[in-house]
Amino acid sequence: MKITITDAASKWFHDDMGVTTGNGVRFFGKTYGKTAVHSGFSIGLMRDDEPHNPIVETVKDGVNYYVNDRDEWFFKGYNLTVDYDKNNDGPSYDYEPNGE
Repeated sequence: MKITITDAASKWFHDDMGVTTGNGVRFFGKTYGKTAVHSGFSIGLMRDDEPHNPIVETVKDGVNYYVNDRDEWFFKGYNLTVDYDKNNDGPSYDYEPNGE
């Protein structure tokens, strides 16, 4: 699995969530909702500066974006690209199969 954060998404995280160098953002699966690859589950995110057993991490503009091992079930088999959706004024998510 790989996480890609676009420049536009990074700007949103900095401007709207107030993250700065050294901060972290954790992505996780949560019940209810729907994604392009999951029915009954949606993606969540939260500011969390202390990863716990991350399975994947990427640093963009000084911020660590990651998924912990307990959420592997949600992301297994996919790479995640996080972009900015101007219509919703928030992040958008693209799941690309990675052959896992």
